[in-house]
Amino acid sequence: MAGLLTFVSARGGAAAQRDAVADALGLLRHRGPDDERIVADDDVIFGAEHLTVAETRTTQPVTYPPAGVTAGRYMIVLDGAILNAAELRAELEEDRRAEFGAGSDAEVILAAYHHWGPGAVSRLRGMFAFVIWDSSARRAFGARDPFGLKPLFQLQTPQGVYLASEKKALLPFTQEEKAVDTKRLQYYLTMQYVPEPGTMHPEVRRLGAGETFVYTPGGPLANRRYNQLHFRPGPVDEEAVVRRIADALRESVHAHMQADAEVGAFLSSGIDSTAIVALAAEKDPNLRTFTVGYDAAGPGAQYSEIDIAEQSARALGVPLTATVVTAADFMRALPRIIWHLDDPVADPALVPLFFLAERAARDVTVVLGGDGADELFGGYPIYREPLSLSGVSHLPGSMQRGLRAVSRVIPQGVKGKSFLERGTTPIEERYYGNARIFTDEEKAALLRHYEPDVRHTDITGPVFKEAGALDDVTTMQYIDLYTWLRGDILVKADRMTMAHSLELRTPFLDRAVFDVAAGLPSELKVPPRSQETKAALRRALAGVVPEPIVHRKKLGFPVPIRPWLRGEMYDWAHGLLDTSGADDLLDLDVVRGLLRGHRKKEADHSRKIWTVLVFCVWHAVFVTGTMRPSFTGAPLEEVEPFQATEW
Repeated sequence: MAGLLTFVSARGGAAAQRDAVADALGLLRHRGPDDERIVADDDVIFGAEHLTVAETRTTQPVTYPPAGVTAGRYMIVLDGAILNAAELRAELEEDRRAEFGAGSDAEVILAAYHHWGPGAVSRLRGMFAFVIWDSSARRAFGARDPFGLKPLFQLQTPQGVYLASEKKALLPFTQEEKAVDTKRLQYYLTMQYVPEPGTMHPEVRRLGAGETFVYTPGGPLANRRYNQLHFRPGPVDEEAVVRRIADALRESVHAHMQADAEVGAFLSSGIDSTAIVALAAEKDPNLRTFTVGYDAAGPGAQYSEIDIAEQSARALGVPLTATVVTAADFMRALPRIIWHLDDPVADPALVPLFFLAERAARDVTVVLGGDGADELFGGYPIYREPLSLSGVSHLPGSMQRGLRAVSRVIPQGVKGKSFLERGTTPIEERYYGNARIFTDEEKAALLRHYEPDVRHTDITGPVFKEAGALDDVTTMQYIDLYTWLRGDILVKADRMTMAHSLELRTPFLDRAVFDVAAGLPSELKVPPRSQETKAALRRALAGVVPEPIVHRKKLGFPVPIRPWLRGEMYDWAHGLLDTSGADDLLDLDVVRGLLRGHRKKEADHSRKIWTVLVFCVWHAVFVTGTMRPSFTGAPLEEVEPFQATEW
């Protein structure tokens, strides 16, 4: 694992940038505090901050071949872990007589690239973002894994191309470090994240998940998709597919536990993390697990999952450490959290995740998580919407137009209005992910410079076209796989764990698990005659996960933002609106009105308010510089951990 920063010069003289690159690389030290190395010549500068998770300690950058007339032709920096590195190495040694030095994951990638070419990236299993320099061809090549588990940011300037694990390391090399992409701001206010490939800084973009890039000095930076994840639902043998799910997930969990460093796991109240813990405990009965929640005596008590996580840990016989987070912790840590994120992400769950990772990192270096199960197996309650709307959405067009007209005259807030609106709106217009914050009308009132032609369909439209003739439920999964998962879930997962030098691994997001999930028909995900979600996954995990957890309703990592914004956070929120300097972009009086109405319980405006507050903090940290993140603070309250033997 490494935080990487590279510079490929457009016209030689790269070494002159060495000191500037070294300074910027220091901004990534949290991603790899164990070692730092920079290699520079006239063409390139390769920098890496290394996190050690294997006994075979190989300082990056790594070169290949290790000997011979072409020794050191290739150089690589890698952020990630290649789960099938041993198999690829054995194949390369047998078929191509490849020679290896230390045999690290990075060296295996270089050998595969040398012998198999750019197509080698399709054979990698795991999470990765890497950059390769071929000194003979004078060409840079790199890639991200198909799910987008590891990030890679790009900046092209007249001087050359910069690539980094986090955007903050590229900002010193931009021409307009304080500029804000107002188009991306509009997307953010709708979707609560900035969708790939753009960022809130106009000059910086992300290499897309499942993409490679090629750059020859002085030429264009060319990104290309090498992997497209496809759902292909169809008839299946239900008993056989349930067994395949269990087998694939078990193998993936055990493969993801490969590490010389100690491995732990996150544990919440739901089936996803519980399944990961149960399967991991088969290999390590003393697996350390970690959970987070809220004060049992405060307004957040009903949102806390600690009690349920403790019940699960007891049933599975694993030790659990629980941490309590307060509203004061949220307010204190938010600037640092936003600094780690690089771009605003208004998912409140990332804050407790930050503290969960901080606590876990004291005991382990690698941690397993349950991210991705909902997108693959149909776990979000909103995936049931096509079933609930079918009585209207399947009517002839003329009848739908009539009902749509009726919905327009029904007063706002009256029961039935939303149902008719949604049922008569095509899915391509209606669905754009789990989080839908501000409507176009609300953004027109909020934004100082609203652009009516900028709509969420700019992002989702091409993805709907790729989805093709999938049923509506699977289409929604496909949209989330290419937008929500990459823009929200995996961004918060990577940044909040790496903020504490903790490597998060996600066994659900594995190609073998995806292959079996991709073939499931919608009725095995959201059965039409029940309120269940993830039906096939739940069946597969019966007998693995404690029975009360198997059928528990999804809670979605709840966070008590609603009561806190009416109480402990109210004055703090007003203070942020007053001091962020974001009023040149947003009419913050609109938000002050939402805050007052929320406190009076006229409506629940908490998600809208939180979305603006997160942007205000981002603006104060990255644009005006009026807010400096604190990297110190009192440790969180820790619930006394228990050991399995106590139960």
